[in-house]
Amino acid sequence: MSDPKSTTDVLVVGGGMAGLAGALALRESGAAVTLVERAPEFGEVGAGLQMAPNASRVLKRWGLLEKALEVGVQPKHLVFRDAVTGEELTRQSLKGEFEERYGAPYVVIHRSDLHRILLEACQAAGVELINDVTVSGVETVDGRGIAKTDDGREYHADVILGADGLRSTLRDAVSTDGPISSSYVAYRGTVPITSETLATDLEDVVVYLGPDCHLVQYPLRRGELLNTVAVFKSPSFERGEEQYGGVDELQAAYADCVPAVQEALKNLATGIRWPMYDRDPIENWIAGRMVLMGDAAHPMLQYLAQGACQALEDAAVLQDAATGTVFTDEGINPDAWDDAIREFNTVRAARTSRIQRTARIWGESWHVSGVAGVLRNLLFKSRKENDFQYNDWLYGTDGVGTPSPAGGRNAAVSA
Repeated sequence: MSDPKSTTDVLVVGGGMAGLAGALALRESGAAVTLVERAPEFGEVGAGLQMAPNASRVLKRWGLLEKALEVGVQPKHLVFRDAVTGEELTRQSLKGEFEERYGAPYVVIHRSDLHRILLEACQAAGVELINDVTVSGVETVDGRGIAKTDDGREYHADVILGADGLRSTLRDAVSTDGPISSSYVAYRGTVPITSETLATDLEDVVVYLGPDCHLVQYPLRRGELLNTVAVFKSPSFERGEEQYGGVDELQAAYADCVPAVQEALKNLATGIRWPMYDRDPIENWIAGRMVLMGDAAHPMLQYLAQGACQALEDAAVLQDAATGTVFTDEGINPDAWDDAIREFNTVRAARTSRIQRTARIWGESWHVSGVAGVLRNLLFKSRKENDFQYNDWLYGTDGVGTPSPAGGRNAAVSA
């Protein structure tokens, strides 16, 4: 794009899950949408992710759920075990009553596959996608957003969606905060499932809980791959080292765990690790005609498996907020964007703040030891099969407070 003052209805900054979802949602509503991404190519790194029903309902709404199911897996159960003893603590069936209650399936999918599905949907819908663009800042002039790039270009839009991730540059317009280290890091890996792979748990999401560590395994790509994630408290990360030269920390973290856990460590790619950060919740995501979404607005720790899910919810709620106000039977009303993004901010900030804070608490409960570990195990084991009281508030609404088809009758119950 050579025009130094390109104009569009909606400009999206960032080509990750949140940016693509936001671009697709507003393009489907009738906006001219341009998305700019700093990387030279679109892509997603990492391994698997879990799409709970609150997110798969959004994919269903956009006609993308079947594509996700074609390349993903619908696990039968979510199983929690003690990593030191191997004892099963609780399990949740993810089919039958669970799927009926929440109106959509629980799907595990490779991050790159979901990213590709969203990218192809944006291309098919007519979103203009531009790489090698680094936005350095935004301002609002005469009721329109202006994004300025490092190489001197400007993009003008009625509204700008800031979806530039955990280390968002655009967040600086509304907050002076920074990422917060959790002291935990993750190693990930995917390996082919072969005839030699232990058949146990190949249809489930299995979580082993240990002192200052946990490990998650589940199948991917129609059951062809086994995804493994090991998360542990890292002394080197606590010292400020994002990467670390050896695997001694990894081995030491799981030294007391059962053989099944130690064997699973062999599946990990140890050349890179993922330091785990979040940020404190903030109430305001808006600066003029710019609004944050996704990790730029509400980065969260991974313990509730809701990062990508909340990005999809963001896009759906923004689409709803703009429908009938910005997008009307008479056409697009750009003056209504202020009301639409304010409604979006109000609805989403309350929900995502709760999820951010609950994810921290959930992670702390996973990693306890001693007496606290005994009490955690007792609490988990006291839960009955298909007790939904801890799921409804998270899975039973679509982010605007609308119940899922089964009613979500315990939606107010805290996690």
